[in-house]
Amino acid sequence: MKIVFLHPDLGIGGAERLVVDAALALKSQDHEVSFVTAHHHPSHCFQETKDGTFTVTVVGDWMPRSLFGACYALCAYVRMIVAAFYLVFCSGLNPDVIFCDQISVCIPVLKLSKAKIVFYCHFPDQLLSQRQGWLKKLYRAPLDWLEEWTTGMAQTVLVNSKFTAEVFRQTFQSLQNVQLQVLYPSLNFSAFDCPLEGDLTDLNLKGVNWVFLSINRYERKKNLGLAIQALGKLRSILTPDVGKQVHLIMAGGYDDRVKENLEVFMELQQLGEDLGLTESLSFLKSPSDKLKHLLLHSCTAVLYTPENEHFGIVPLEAMYMSRPVIAANSGGPLETVIDGETGFLCPPHPENFATAMEKYVKDRSLAREMGENGKNHVRQHFSFQHFVEQLSRAVSK
Repeated sequence: MKIVFLHPDLGIGGAERLVVDAALALKSQDHEVSFVTAHHHPSHCFQETKDGTFTVTVVGDWMPRSLFGACYALCAYVRMIVAAFYLVFCSGLNPDVIFCDQISVCIPVLKLSKAKIVFYCHFPDQLLSQRQGWLKKLYRAPLDWLEEWTTGMAQTVLVNSKFTAEVFRQTFQSLQNVQLQVLYPSLNFSAFDCPLEGDLTDLNLKGVNWVFLSINRYERKKNLGLAIQALGKLRSILTPDVGKQVHLIMAGGYDDRVKENLEVFMELQQLGEDLGLTESLSFLKSPSDKLKHLLLHSCTAVLYTPENEHFGIVPLEAMYMSRPVIAANSGGPLETVIDGETGFLCPPHPENFATAMEKYVKDRSLAREMGENGKNHVRQHFSFQHFVEQLSRAVSK
C-alpha cells in the first residue's frame, strides 16, 4: 500500500516525532511510505527524514509564514493547501492512503484524489490561539468553522489521548457522530537502546549531585518558567551547601525563524538571572537525539511543566530511560505517569514542584526505584509494537 504523510513542518517536536514513528511503523509492515511537507531543514529535523529512510518532498517553503508578524494560522493553512494540490495533481505519487497531520483544511483538496484520508488530531487548532480583541475573534471565526468542517471530511480521525478525545467532542459540536480512535504515541525502543555517545563537560556540572532536566520547545504554552521557579524554591528549602549541588538543564526545540522561540529563550535566561540561579542553570537549543538520550540518562528526574498537554512524549522517553517524571497534574500525563510510582503529578506551582524535587534530593534510592517502575510501565503499555499494530489496523481498515 502507498502511504503519503502530509505534514506542515517536519522539524523537531513531539508531534513531528510521532509522525516519524508512525511512518516507521507503517514501513515496517511493508507499506511504501513518503512525506510531503511545507518545510524541512536538514539541521532542524529528525534523522530519519534526512538519512534516506524516507523520501521527503518540500512544497511551498518560499511562501511566508506570517503577514507582517501576524496571521500565522492563515499562512499555515495556505501552505498546506498548496502542498495538497501538489500531492494530488503534480507529485505522481498516487497514494492509497494520505495521512494528514495537524491541519485539516487541505482535506477537501485531498478528497479530489482516490486516496482514503486519515486525519491525526493532536489538538483542535482553534484552541491554540489567543482570542484577544474583536479583530482577532473576527479573523479566527471563519478559520474555526473551516477547521471543524474539514476535519469531519476524513474517513478516519485519530486522536493522541483520551484527554484530546474529550476536548475534540467539546470543541467540534457538529462532529459528535464522528468515530474517534485513540492512538497513543509510542517509543521506538531500539533508538533508546543504542550505546550512549558524547559527554556533558560543556555544561560545567562539576560538584553537582542532582540534575533536573526540562525538555520542551521554547514556547510560552510549555510553561517553562515553572521549572526555573521551582529550582529557586528548592534552593530556598535546602541548605546552601546542598543547594549548590543541584542543577537544572533546560533543553528544547529552537528555530531561528520563530520569533516566540527567541523571546522565550531570552525571557528564561532573564528569569534565571533575576532569581540568582545563573550558575545552576544550563540552556540547550535543539539537542540531537544522541544528546537528548545522554541528558535523560544523566539526570535525576525530568520536570514536565505544560498544563493540559495533549499527550506529551517526553514523560514516556524519561520513564523508558529509567528516570522519574514530575509533571503537571492535567492533560496527557494523567494517562502516562502513575503518581507516586513512576513520578509525581503536581499542581503547576513552583512550591509543589519544589516539594517533589526535594524528595529525590533527600532519598537517592527513590529516583532509582521510580525509574525502574517507569521503564516497566512504558514497556507494558506504550511499546512500539503495540503502536504498530494499532496504527496498521486503523490504516488497513
